[in-house]
Amino acid sequence: MPLLFLLLFLQEIARVYLVMPFPGSQELDLVQLAYGLDRYAVVIRLVLLGSIGALIWYRMRTQQKVRKIWLGVFLALYALMYFGISTQMTAESMFREPIVKRFRVAELDSAQAEKIVMGIVINGEAAAYPIQFLGYHHQVRDTVGGRPVLVTYCTVCRTGRVYSLLVDGKTEVFRLVGMDHFNAMFEDATTKSWWRQATGECIAGPLQGKTLETIPSQQMSLAAWMSEHPNSKVMQPDPNFAEQYGYLTNYESGRSKGDLTRRDSASWQRKSWVIGVIIDDDTKRTYDWNDLVRKRIITDDVDGRPIVLTIEPDNKSFHAFRAYFGNRKSMERLRFTLRDSTTMTDSGTGSVWTLTGFCIEGALKGIKLYRAQAYQEYLHSWEQFHPTSRRFMEN
Repeated sequence: MPLLFLLLFLQEIARVYLVMPFPGSQELDLVQLAYGLDRYAVVIRLVLLGSIGALIWYRMRTQQKVRKIWLGVFLALYALMYFGISTQMTAESMFREPIVKRFRVAELDSAQAEKIVMGIVINGEAAAYPIQFLGYHHQVRDTVGGRPVLVTYCTVCRTGRVYSLLVDGKTEVFRLVGMDHFNAMFEDATTKSWWRQATGECIAGPLQGKTLETIPSQQMSLAAWMSEHPNSKVMQPDPNFAEQYGYLTNYESGRSKGDLTRRDSASWQRKSWVIGVIIDDDTKRTYDWNDLVRKRIITDDVDGRPIVLTIEPDNKSFHAFRAYFGNRKSMERLRFTLRDSTTMTDSGTGSVWTLTGFCIEGALKGIKLYRAQAYQEYLHSWEQFHPTSRRFMEN
């Protein structure tokens, strides 16, 4: 019987331990075990509880009072542990979804202007989501340009991602279930499969191997976003979570003190900020954030494809472009240099471009560079989920 007691308590503890950031848990490749424990938790409980109850009843069949006491003590201890775990230690209980979702076109004041947002544009409609709010909720479901979207953020990885909510042609609902290798995981309501936030990949369950469609997004200050999209709707705080938002006041600037959400100010450390650029499915590049802030512009050539990264004067709004125009067969390569704090020039024609990739003067006036999808995140996260990405180390 002691073994059954131990198994019962261990399975409840393991179910949470494996998907939450406890010491050692996130270095383990045990997501399939975690999924199995969660998926069959009710069956495991019933079998173990039934077995323990039967043994207590059988062994103490002549000691009615003692039997009742033992059963009562056991059930009380288990109930305390179960409800303590389910109400205090699960991801879903710690990070709740918005109750009141409000949006408006921002009238900027100095405090709002400096906030970092994730911005998307779909079918001409723009929307922005402050990461201070996303960082607590982890996910916000919305409809933009007529498309249902899932806007997500994981503070431990500093990963902001936007995905289509359509799964096999159906608008899906997700809930936060925990994390794997420090990255948030969501469970879909239909099949109970688990999905990784950083890549949109289903990593456990019936839909394992499928991937959510990525919606292109940008991370910028709200002021920079609104200067490009003055009619953008902006997510407003849910008054039910004012205290929780307050805990993330220093997060976006890198001044958080928590072990999981702090920033290494030095380059190429585990919690250093980097920019991960996706050139295509098989080609990715890693750039040091400090390097970009210092140089203001970085030019690169990735397997024959010219890339340029820029950062605006606010030191928050960054951009990555494919530095050419025309199609791949007849593309015209562009080599950029910084002109002043807000513009750059290409060496071929001397045309003047904004740091947002739009040519405003010269022979190429009116041309806009094609964006490369780029994300700011912690080095450990980007290299964990994009192991083939190569670091940019300029000589």
